[in-house]
Amino acid sequence: MNATSTVERLRVAGGDAATAQLVGAHMLGELADRVGLASAYSVAVPWSGERAPVHDRGRLLAQVAVMLAAGGRCVADMAALRDQPALFGTVASDATIWRCFDGIDPGVLNALRAARAEARAAVWTHRSRRGPLVLDVDASLVEIHSENKEGAASHYKGGFGFHPMFCFTDDGEALAGVLRPGNAAANSGADQLAVVDMAIAQLPPEVALGHRGGDDPKLVRERVVVRADTAGHVHAFIAGLVARNIEFSISARVSDLWTQQSGGSPPGGGDRRSTPTAALDAVRRSSSCGA
Repeated sequence: MNATSTVERLRVAGGDAATAQLVGAHMLGELADRVGLASAYSVAVPWSGERAPVHDRGRLLAQVAVMLAAGGRCVADMAALRDQPALFGTVASDATIWRCFDGIDPGVLNALRAARAEARAAVWTHRSRRGPLVLDVDASLVEIHSENKEGAASHYKGGFGFHPMFCFTDDGEALAGVLRPGNAAANSGADQLAVVDMAIAQLPPEVALGHRGGDDPKLVRERVVVRADTAGHVHAFIAGLVARNIEFSISARVSDLWTQQSGGSPPGGGDRRSTPTAALDAVRRSSSCGA
């Protein structure tokens, strides 16, 4: 097996009563190897010392990703892979995994993101899609049952934990996420734009072209639409999307004030659609009114 391979090579044979667990997770690991994810991770994570570490860091991180995709939730769940050496080979100890993550600084993290984007571009060459690329932006509460977790805080529903902001494609592919404390606002325009920018950076170059802040609209080759619930009804967020040549579909509570400012018809009839410019002006005016 190659030192950076996420999983072992298998041979399927009939007539044997033996069975193996987590075969589906093995297939995911094999896909990661075929698109070069583990080897790209290896390049992204530097090592110091006279010799390379026993456990290649790219292989280690790819195996952690496989564990999470298979339903694991913490480092201790790597035991499920460790108990299947015929499928996953040698799996690092919990202590080694912790040391690996502890050594990831912002520079290494950016390199890992770039490696993931490169692997995603290889996968998307085989993807068939019609129409615009739709991205969903939303925050989600994650309950934590320990006050010792770094960055955890009380949230508006009375619980305790984190309030990360995510961006997914409309078919469920996770593109980006920002870990935030539980008391972080769901309608933070800065956080919403940050996760959108991270998601755009994960797209293949031909899809991302023209969708960075200040890009010329003429550069756009593929339409991108961002969807959000009422938390996206923020002037800074919508203005940022317009500046990135990104279309949007934002939910908003219908009221007489909103209808009047957006140029729509009264509730109960008529066409409530408005252009992006009109919607942006409506958000600006309603925000200034304290709505």
